[in-house]
Formats: sequence, structure tokens, C-alpha cells
Amino acid sequence: MKSVNPYLMFNGKAEEAFTFYQSLFGGELQLIRFGDMGEGANLPDEAKSLVAHTALPLNGTDQILMGSDCPPGQTVEVPARPNFTVCLEVSSTDEAERVFDALATGGTVDMELAKTEWTDLFAMVTDRYSVPWMIDYSAPK
Repeated sequence: MKSVNPYLMFNGKAEEAFTFYQSLFGGELQLIRFGDMGEGANLPDEAKSLVAHTALPLNGTDQILMGSDCPPGQTVEVPARPNFTVCLEVSSTDEAERVFDALATGGTVDMELAKTEWTDLFAMVTDRYSVPWMIDYSAPK
């Protein structure tokens, strides 16, 4: 297996969410709209501007955060407690605090950033786009 990367689905908010994630994580955002695709000419105008695929390489690594809006005529139902979480292992306490603060703005904090039994800093937050995140920092030993 080459890699496993999260793929997030949105109801028309993919571009907004990924623009925010790019401001937080950096990287070059790749974005393709439904209207850019071969069958895009047959779509209603409001569907042409939706994101068919976006990819954001994270911190110059092989890890990629990907996503899209739901295809025209479909929606994603966001449960109160999704059965996944995007876990970020960060490289410093400053980065942990910066990422936590940004994701918590307009979102819901499930667990404040704090020391735990297994790591130096850990937090759980659901961002304003209903995506759940874990932030994990372990100091070098």
C-alpha cells in the first residue's frame, strides 16, 4: 500500500473549507470543478462551480488531504458523531496550539489541548465544517 489519505465530502462548502485548510497547513491547493470535467457542460449552472476534486499536500510530505462537494443531486448526511477523525501529529507545542486554535474557531471543542497519559499534548475538536480532528504532540525523547 502506497498511502492512506482522508477524503472529505461537503455539501457545497469544499472550496471554502479547503481554502481555510490551506491557510492553516500551507501547501499548493489543487482544485477541479464539476464544470471543468467532460460531462460538466451538461450540468446546471449552479452545479458547475462545485468542487469535483481537491487535494492539499500537507507540509511537503506524501500525505494529502483530499475532498469534494457531493455530486449534483446528492448530499452527505453529517451525523452528530462521525465514525472517523482526522488525526494530526504535529512537530511542536506552538504548532499544536496554532492548529487547535484555528480549528476550534467556529467549531466545537471536544477535549481541550492538554497533557495525557500517552502524549505531551492532545486535543479533539470538530471544525466549523463538521470535520472532527485530533491534534497530537509528543516531544522528542
